[in-house]
Amino acid sequence: MPTVTANGIEIYYERRGAGPALLYLNGSGTTLATTGRLLAPFAEHFDLLAHDQRGLGRTAVPPGPYSMADYAADAASLLDQVGWERCRVVGISFGGMVAQELAVTWPERIERLALLCTSAGGAGGSSYPLHELDGLSPAERAALAPRLLDSRFTPEWLASHPADRMTADGMAGRASTPRTDEQRRGETAQLEARRHHDVFDRLGAITCPTLVACGRYDGIAPAANSEAIASRIPTATLRTYEGGHTFFAQDVRAFPDVISFLAGPNP
Repeated sequence: MPTVTANGIEIYYERRGAGPALLYLNGSGTTLATTGRLLAPFAEHFDLLAHDQRGLGRTAVPPGPYSMADYAADAASLLDQVGWERCRVVGISFGGMVAQELAVTWPERIERLALLCTSAGGAGGSSYPLHELDGLSPAERAALAPRLLDSRFTPEWLASHPADRMTADGMAGRASTPRTDEQRRGETAQLEARRHHDVFDRLGAITCPTLVACGRYDGIAPAANSEAIASRIPTATLRTYEGGHTFFAQDVRAFPDVISFLAGPNP
């Protein structure tokens, strides 16, 4: 179980595969233990580096509050520890927010950037305020959660789309997994950092080729937010897929497109 001291905390990471160096940044509340299906396709094409972000999984849960700058500095320090001066970066959802902060702070370190189902905050639009879900009753959360994943996910839709039902049920099962007090503290601190994310006015600092990808029916990071991100990055290409927040599992074009983009020439 490799860990390093990076940015003053113990960070658990995994490295697998061969090819161009690629840093993967995970979504809200997710860990390497829960995201294997997403890592596997990238590891087939890249020297893949991924880590449990601060407060989550097997990485330390330092005292809060956390900021998006902390998460970006953790990632930059991890790159230092493994000896990567530059790499490609893919960020999903919350990981896309971290990736944006990383890319505007250290643009010279990013060769190619893929931002999936994410938001810039501020005038560019924010993702759904997940920190407010704790204020809802279990029944209210259960009714809202599928529509956040995909605005089409009504009971009628899920009854006639078994694959989408499996996706919704899988996410519901993960959300209901019991947490320790320490795990809850880390997840809450992450959501607070997410709540204050705003990089929109700094996106022009990103100079590398950038793919901004979204799901047409995303209820967490609406497609309009990706359109706003792409409008501020001169080198950005925007692609919209048939799906919601998990469009990469819903639209068969998505993963090949993202991998093909990330495998492109080093500028």
